[in-house]
Amino acid sequence: TIYVAIASYRDYQCRDTVTSIFERAKHPDRIRVGVIDQIMDGEDIHCDAPHEPCSDNPEQMLCKYKNQLDILQVDPLLAVGPVFARHLGHRLYRGEYYYMQSDAHVTYANDWDVDIISQQEATKNEMAVLSTYLSNVEGALDEKGDSIKKGRPIMCDTGFEEGQHNKHLRHGTQPESAPRITGMPQLHPFWSAGFSFSRGHFVVNVPYDFYQPLIFQGEEISIAVRGFSIGYDFYAPEKSVCFHHYAEGKNSENVSKREKVPKFYDHNRVYAGAGIRSMSRMLAIIHMSPELDPSKWDHTDEEKYGIGNVEFRSPEHFYEVFGIDVKKKSNEGHLCDFVDTGDMHKLFTQYLRADGMGLDYSKIVYKFTDPRPGETDDDETDDTEE
Repeated sequence: TIYVAIASYRDYQCRDTVTSIFERAKHPDRIRVGVIDQIMDGEDIHCDAPHEPCSDNPEQMLCKYKNQLDILQVDPLLAVGPVFARHLGHRLYRGEYYYMQSDAHVTYANDWDVDIISQQEATKNEMAVLSTYLSNVEGALDEKGDSIKKGRPIMCDTGFEEGQHNKHLRHGTQPESAPRITGMPQLHPFWSAGFSFSRGHFVVNVPYDFYQPLIFQGEEISIAVRGFSIGYDFYAPEKSVCFHHYAEGKNSENVSKREKVPKFYDHNRVYAGAGIRSMSRMLAIIHMSPELDPSKWDHTDEEKYGIGNVEFRSPEHFYEVFGIDVKKKSNEGHLCDFVDTGDMHKLFTQYLRADGMGLDYSKIVYKFTDPRPGETDDDETDDTEE
């Protein structure tokens, strides 16, 4: 079984995403979708609203599988960002074997469910999380719904940027190319909110923080560091099983419509100051702001929403391995030279624990340093960013 969580904010494509999930699954009867539908009644399209009445066309996916679709509707004026919405989505989890997180404007490929499960199991790692930014849907699928995309993005490009409180890591445009590692997903250091697939226990062990309203940028590095500290390892899928509808590309009609989709921060003045407090908490929990006075941030339920205690998996060890200096707010450049090439995968995966419970970082003695200091990247590709 697979539980799919979607946080949707006034998104007209949400119902088509859910339709795609059921319609193109090989085993739709094994899937349950939970949607946090932040919509304005009378103005927005409900995520569970079929294009035609079910009485006229009961074979529509939203009719046929309505008992496997759980909707929690939220007034958009009460929406406080994706972290809180996804926290609510986690609460709809009911013990399914696998967990998947998806954006609300995504189209899936045929047999996506058996494909992604096969990739997950190929890692032989119980703690594997398959996650990456998604490729643009344009030109990615044929008329039958089969993927014709040869490459896929991998997560390795990041840098500090100024946020609501102090600097945090934000991932930029990611390289997209044919996988250097074949036969299984490829190890990389980061996690993406737009697509994530794992065993269900990831939801239980790394729940979204209830106390982080108005957080958007910073969400991904927070989950990555917390997940790492609890024992999880992140991989880029070898093959994409779904594709993103970005507000750019050649389809001018789709671009125009997506640009008009409202954003949760359109009314963030109602919650002035909440984002700053949330960012302080987020950065402190993952030890990204060591200079922050512990008395200046909210420690409520820190044990539940904090970091793990797996040996050699502290946030400090994560930062050391991947060349991140949280004191100077800087990071070593050209990490993709180590990640995208497959070097990280080859070096680290040999230390997968015998019981399959994650990589043993006590045996990974590595500190990334910029192999090309002073050089700048001139081959950024695609539009796969947060």
